[in-house]
This record gives sequence, structure tokens and C-alpha cells, in this order.
Amino acid sequence: MAAPLVSDELWSRIEPLLPPHHSPGPQGGRPPLDDRAALTGILFVLKTGIPWEMLPQEMHCGCGMTCWRRLRDWQAAGVWDKLQVVLLSELRGAGKIDWSRAAADSSTIRAVGGGEATGPSPTDRARPGTKHHVLVDGHGVPLAVTITGANTPDLQQLLPLIVNVPMVAGKPGHPQSRPKQLYADRAYDSEPARDILRWLGIKPFLAKRGTEHGSGLGLFRWVVERTISWLHQQRRLRVRYERRPDIHTAFLTLAASLICFHTFLGFS
Repeated sequence: MAAPLVSDELWSRIEPLLPPHHSPGPQGGRPPLDDRAALTGILFVLKTGIPWEMLPQEMHCGCGMTCWRRLRDWQAAGVWDKLQVVLLSELRGAGKIDWSRAAADSSTIRAVGGGEATGPSPTDRARPGTKHHVLVDGHGVPLAVTITGANTPDLQQLLPLIVNVPMVAGKPGHPQSRPKQLYADRAYDSEPARDILRWLGIKPFLAKRGTEHGSGLGLFRWVVERTISWLHQQRRLRVRYERRPDIHTAFLTLAASLICFHTFLGFS
């Protein structure tokens, strides 16, 4: 028998973060779809990549648009960002976050529907595309993710990624949000960026343009490439179908949270 998409362990972390439903009025009305059933439908779409309207009725997840609206509302309520903070705090408490170094990279996917946060892809004959920007710790745990148009230089998202790392508790003392070192490839080569990273207390290891390959930075950067591969195992993240950037960001952040959850359980 297949394992449920929403296990008891995962649900126990998400349920307290969900906003309450409005009760039906005095004239009655249809009761809202159960949140766990809606989350099951959302995860099924994320993992399989099927259109919302093709969500199997046998899964008892309601209609696809109900799940879509629930994903939209939970994104607006900051549920996925809060879930990321909860899971990162658990990982830090368990000693499973390596703050000694971090790595940043990006990956471009096609955006067949266009919309905001898309742009002509320089690697796909200028077709509309979206970039996934990812920052991970030394083990590959995703600390921050963002999306931009495919024509956005990676360097422009380096500092936003650093700023978007939440304050992570989980241990006595001050929360932590800054790695000690940062590794990135030639796309991030910039002396001003190095100066800002040093000012933030982060030692930069950014490959320089025009130098031969074999710098050795790949020994530490490979974890971010693996994490991007894990993210794109979710088929809804291989091609962007959503015109709305908040919906695509919700999928990306939820997928990053699932990596954190599986890391905590020791599955990754």
C-alpha cells in the first residue's frame, strides 16, 4: 500500500499554521473542504504535474480549483514560509544544519503560460522562462528560494537570497541566519558583492570569470546542484504553467520545505 502524501508527521507541523475557516452563515451553506484533503490534492499536483482540473476524484480532494484556491490563500497567509522556519528550527535543534558554509546557484525552466517573473531565456532561444534561485547550507538543506525571469543575472539575486534566510532558532541563544562562508560559480563574480558579504560576516568564495576551470570550489558547490535536482523531481517545477508568480513561488517553497522535512526524518 502506498504511503499517504500527507503523513501524520507532516500534518502535525502544517496544521497549526493554517488560518481558520469562516463558519457557514445562518442560512447554511456547503462546509469547506477538509484542509488535509486539500493539502493532499496540492501535493499530488506538485509531484505529478497534472493540470488542476484533472485531479482524480477518487482521491476525495475536492475539485482542482478548490485546492488551487487553498494554495493561493495559504501562500497569501505566509503558511509555507512559516513551515520553512519551523522545519529549519527542528533541523538546527537536531544539529543537521551546517552553518560553516553555504552555496548558491540557479536553474532555468520554461514558462509556457508567460506571466510575471518570466523573461526571454538565453539558453532556450528566448522563449519565456523562469529562474529558480536557491541557497543551501553545507549539507544541501534549502535555506532560501526565489524566482525571477530567466533573463535575470544570477548576481542580482545573491543578496536577496542571503536576506531571505529566516532567523532560525532551535537551540538556546540567539537565532542564526548567516553562514560563515558562501560558495558560488562565475555568474556571481563581483567585487562589490564580495565586499557586502564580508560586511555581513560571510567569507566569499566566488569563482572569477576568465580563469581556468579546476578552482576546487565545486567540492563545496555540488550540494546546491543536488538540491535543485531534488526540487525538480517535483514535476510541477520542471515547467512553469502558472501565470501568477505567487502560485509558482508557493510550489517552490513547499518543495523546499519537503526537502527539509525529509532531511529531518533522515530520508534524504
